[in-house]
Amino acid sequence: MKLYNSIGPNPHVVRMFIKELGVDVPTEEVDLMAGDNRKAEFLKVNPMGQMPALINDAGDAVCEITVICEYLDDITPGKTLIGDTPEQRAETRMWVRRIDLNICEPMANGFRFGEGLGLFKDRIITIPEASDGLKKVAQANLKWLDGQMEGKEFVAGDRLTLADILLYCFLAFGAGIGQTVPADCKNLIAWQERMAARPSAAA
Repeated sequence: MKLYNSIGPNPHVVRMFIKELGVDVPTEEVDLMAGDNRKAEFLKVNPMGQMPALINDAGDAVCEITVICEYLDDITPGKTLIGDTPEQRAETRMWVRRIDLNICEPMANGFRFGEGLGLFKDRIITIPEASDGLKKVAQANLKWLDGQMEGKEFVAGDRLTLADILLYCFLAFGAGIGQTVPADCKNLIAWQERMAARPSAAA
C-alpha cells in the first residue's frame, strides 16, 4: 500500500486514523501548494485531483477520506475505529456524516472562498460572497455539537471513533485560519484538549 500525502486537514485525518489503528502505510508526498495534485500524473490516481489517495495492495486507488479510513479499518484485524457491531458502526457513520456535512464542509469552504481564495480560485469554483455565511454555519453547528457532548468522553460516548478524528483534524485546521471553537463551548474545548494530548494528533 501507499498513501499519497500532503498538507491540509484531509490527509491529517487519514494519518491520524492510521496511527490510532496501529498500521504502517508508506507515504509519497504531493506538493499541494504547487498544484501537483491537479497535474496529469496525479489525476491518473485520483481524477478529482483531491488529496489524499491510497493505493491498496491490489494496485487500486481508494479515495475520499472517510472511505480510505473505513477501508483500512475493514482490512485491519483486531482494533476498529468504526465499530464492532452494526449498531456501533451505524452510530459512528451517523456522527461522521453530521460532522462532515455540518462542520467540516462549511468550515473548509469558508476558508477556500475567503482567506484561501488566491490559492483556490483557479482550481475550483469559488463563491467569495458565501465565505462569511459558511463560517457562521460551522460556528452554529459547533455550538450544537457542544450540547451533544455533555457528559461524553468521545463523540460516540466512551469509544474513540473516526468521528473524533475527523472533527479534531478539522478543528486543528480551523484554529490556524481564524475559525476557532467558540469560547463558550466548554465540552468541545475539553474534548479538543484530550484529543490533542493523544500521540496520534501529531501525525
